[in-house]
Amino acid sequence: MDEDRGVTGGPLAPYEDALRAELAATGYLDSSAADVVRAMDRLSMWLRETGRTAADLTPTVVEDFLALRRERSGSEAVARRGLGPLLRFLRGAGVAPARGEVWCSDQVAILLARYRAWLVGERGLADESVRCYCSQAKKFLEWLREPVDSSLARLDAATVTAFVLGHSTAAESVWSAKALVTALRSLLRFLHVEGVIPGPLTGAVPAVAGWRLAGLPRGLQRDQVAAVLAGPDTSTPAGLRDHAILTVLARLGLRGAEAAALVLTDVDWHVGEITVRGKGSTFERIPLPVEVGRALADYLTSGRPSCSCSALFVTARAPYHALSGTAVRAIMGRACHRAGLPWLGAHRLRHSLATEVLQAGAGLAEVGQLLRHRNQLSTTVYAKVDYTALRTLARPWPLPAPQGGRS
Repeated sequence: MDEDRGVTGGPLAPYEDALRAELAATGYLDSSAADVVRAMDRLSMWLRETGRTAADLTPTVVEDFLALRRERSGSEAVARRGLGPLLRFLRGAGVAPARGEVWCSDQVAILLARYRAWLVGERGLADESVRCYCSQAKKFLEWLREPVDSSLARLDAATVTAFVLGHSTAAESVWSAKALVTALRSLLRFLHVEGVIPGPLTGAVPAVAGWRLAGLPRGLQRDQVAAVLAGPDTSTPAGLRDHAILTVLARLGLRGAEAAALVLTDVDWHVGEITVRGKGSTFERIPLPVEVGRALADYLTSGRPSCSCSALFVTARAPYHALSGTAVRAIMGRACHRAGLPWLGAHRLRHSLATEVLQAGAGLAEVGQLLRHRNQLSTTVYAKVDYTALRTLARPWPLPAPQGGRS
């Protein structure tokens, strides 16, 4: 289809003009908008050929269309090109079933939607935590035999234990296994509260072997941190954004998800403070150092696109939206690669800041306040890297006894 060709027919044709206006308003490039319109044309013609309308666009129907597209294109990416924005537009316009309605025939998705609402409303978890918990919960629910409601109604301890044992062996690390069992216990509590399972089964989830505070915080040296901060190309808008994000992580000790959650109004330029949304839906105001303020100002004045998104850090290309915690981790990884370091997580800069402050003479209480720890036990692990203080606890090595006995 030619790039300027519109929707040639079918039940979606009347919505083409509204779609084009929506894409233009959200900042889509002409080439990207053309991909979405082409997807609308293909889907509209397929709906007409199969005797369907937009109201029939359930996940099963969409997957049928994608299967046909994959057969013709041989590529998953090509098959899905332009379809995501199109479906969001149709659902937002009320033409296609809303996301919640779309999943009504999918028991797993219904449970996940209810579980997600419970995590946010009842437990007050942050978005990144909710994403991780739901991702792990999905593994368990999809592992159960269909129909899922029947499997849950007769769920027992042996089934729960078998799932954990089978999936823990495939986990990449101890921490991955721990994330799995933590999320599973949370899901089982929810299912019990909701009356979906016959009884409390959290006790059937085996513990993962691993000891708290057993490892050392792995921070970077000062020159390595400097190399990471110098990684982004600040002559480009994306480079200014990445440098600002890395500076926030390195100088304020924010978690990656906390940096992604910042909005424009969180920065109080007059007072010199920044508001951080921490764990447990907490809000804390912390000082804004000059280096961080300068990096943010450079990004806001020369790098951030003009858009309606309220997030502080947004995507470099339209449609503009807030970065995710995953995107922040990817920015850190690319900066490490440019600095000649292995791919490291954003948390490494948080450890580096804590270690540097501690070695400069600060106490553990001050480090905990800097990192905004709610539990002092979380801070005590940094005592292991305070070598100056640890030397006072080390007993002198015993000298060998003099040779030849007593004179």
